[in-house]
Amino acid sequence: MKFKFFNALAVTFLASTSAFALDAKFADKSWDGVTVPTGQQCQKFGGINPATPKLIVSEIPAESNALVLEYSDRNYEVMDNGGHGIIKFMIDPQKSQVEVPSVLGHTFDIPKEFTLIEAHRSPSWDKAGAYMPPCSGGKNNEYYVTIKAVKDDKVTASTVLEMGKY
Repeated sequence: MKFKFFNALAVTFLASTSAFALDAKFADKSWDGVTVPTGQQCQKFGGINPATPKLIVSEIPAESNALVLEYSDRNYEVMDNGGHGIIKFMIDPQKSQVEVPSVLGHTFDIPKEFTLIEAHRSPSWDKAGAYMPPCSGGKNNEYYVTIKAVKDDKVTASTVLEMGKY
C-alpha cells in the first residue's frame, strides 16, 4: 500500500513540476552550451561586439506576458544569480514560443522590447551596461542564463540554459 501511495505521489509531483518548465535553446549554432564562442567574451578580454545569445523559448504558459533573463557566472559569487545583468523581454500572451533577440553587451542602449531590471554588478571590472558578457579571462568559469516566464510579477515557468565555459 505504501509503495502505491508513494508512486502516485511521485507521478503527481513530476507531472505538476514539468508543467512549469520552459524549453529553451540557442537560435545561433555558434552557441553550443559547452564553450562560449570566440569573440563573445567581454571587451576586456578581446570580445568583438559581444551580445547575449539569440534564444528560442517554447512551452511558455498561456497568459505569460514577459520573459525575465538573468545572466550569471556560477563560479564567481558576486556575478552569480543575475550578476551579469537581468533584463525583461515583453511577449505576446497568446504565444507559446518566441525568439528572443540578442542584446549587445557593455551598453545601456537596449532594444525597445526589453526593459532593464538590473545592470551587471561589476562595472569597475569592465565597461558598465545592462549585460556583461563572460569575463573570467578564460579561467573556465561556467556561464548560464535563467529564463523565467512571468505574468506581471508572478513567475509562471522557468528553466536554466547553460551558455558554456570561458
